Amino acid sequence: MSAAQKRSGAIRKSKKGPSVGTGGYGRKALEGKGPTPKAEDRPYHKAYKNKELAERSAAKRGPSKGGSAPRGRSTGGRSKNSEELVTGRNSVVEALRAGIPTKALYIAIRIDVDERVREVLKIAAERSIPVMETGKPELDRMTDEAIHQGLVLQVPPYNYADALETVNATISKFKKGHIKNAPLFIALDGITDPRNLGAIIRSASAFNAHAVIVPERRSVGMTASAWKTSAGAAVRVPVTRAPNLTSTLKGIKEAGVFVIGLDGEGDVSLPDLGLATDPLCIVVGSEGKGLSRLVRENCDLIVSIPINSNMESLNASMAVGITLYEVSRKRSK
Repeated sequence: MSAAQKRSGAIRKSKKGPSVGTGGYGRKALEGKGPTPKAEDRPYHKAYKNKELAERSAAKRGPSKGGSAPRGRSTGGRSKNSEELVTGRNSVVEALRAGIPTKALYIAIRIDVDERVREVLKIAAERSIPVMETGKPELDRMTDEAIHQGLVLQVPPYNYADALETVNATISKFKKGHIKNAPLFIALDGITDPRNLGAIIRSASAFNAHAVIVPERRSVGMTASAWKTSAGAAVRVPVTRAPNLTSTLKGIKEAGVFVIGLDGEGDVSLPDLGLATDPLCIVVGSEGKGLSRLVRENCDLIVSIPINSNMESLNASMAVGITLYEVSRKRSK
């Protein structure tokens, strides 16, 4: 026996001749199995089960109302019963600082804690906001893959009062002497920017207006952005809903309130307005289109704000603020 045969594990060369080919039958094995499938496409993977659960949940919810905008982004056509999600560390901390009503705070498991996260948790504890620790896949599903950075704030739907009922109740209180100043309302016609709504609410609070009226359709609603811009004034000034703005304005006039519309080509200049001390409803249109035809026809008076001829128009919230200041100044005399 040779030395190679004695050593364990030694290489033994075969004297066998060249092997016969497979005739092409082994080609498929040589090609491999292709690229590795995504985790969510592998039935044995956890991501696959999460995907199935998300699909079932989406099927139960049905098609989203108010268009295809992702949840957590402000939309004017959102159903009044829908909830909004505020996502991202900066947005969440700013929303909590502004005192936005909050239903729940969702925070990612094992989140990387920084100063913003600490402040969010501190405010949540002070306001007794429920805090839910949630996995990242669930946060991704909740926000439709929006950038959430591990923080999601759930804002409950705003509880709108009926516009005409609010007007009638305010008029009744005024007649009984429960309200010192004459009723003052602001109605929005075609305003779709939530920041405009928030700024208008802020001005309404500053100058003692009793309510803001928004149409039910084709109009901005009380989103998180509107809450933030109002700087908490939305707690003091109710935002009411009008099923049809034209019909509501007719009802407001029947209740004894003068309706004035703001337009650059008004019949009367704001400094010459003589109705300031009476019950008043100020109607403002969008910056681009202005007042709609039917709304304009149902105004008792169209009022213009004198501005430099080089400036075509004012921002809606700015126009309302100027008008409210002038009304307040005339009422204080």
